[in-house]
Amino acid sequence: MLQTMSAFLRKIFKAHSEEFLVMVLDGAPSHRRKDLVVPENMRLVFLPQYSPELNPAELLWDELWEKNLANRVFDSLSGGVAQLRQGLQRLRRNPKEMASLTGWQNTGWNGNHTRRPHP
Repeated sequence: MLQTMSAFLRKIFKAHSEEFLVMVLDGAPSHRRKDLVVPENMRLVFLPQYSPELNPAELLWDELWEKNLANRVFDSLSGGVAQLRQGLQRLRRNPKEMASLTGWQNTGWNGNHTRRPHP
């Protein structure tokens, strides 16, 4: 996993070599290795342990699992993928629901790739 994570960071560096990047990561062992090569223009910030509520990908996956995949048996992998795709399309059509999973009021995120005006 180390080689994969280091390769990923190199790829991000090449695409954004003139920018300073802050990457927020969970506590996966491959993210925390001492020998991980982190480019000079990048800082890694780690989420607290056991905090899935701070990781939008976890909230999104929980939603898709609960409403589209749980307690279902598929005849093939493609059947499961099709069901997952339906869930993603449902969320795509409903920006408010997506924002409720991936945004927080204190961030100013409104689900439309714009910032809410401050009161």
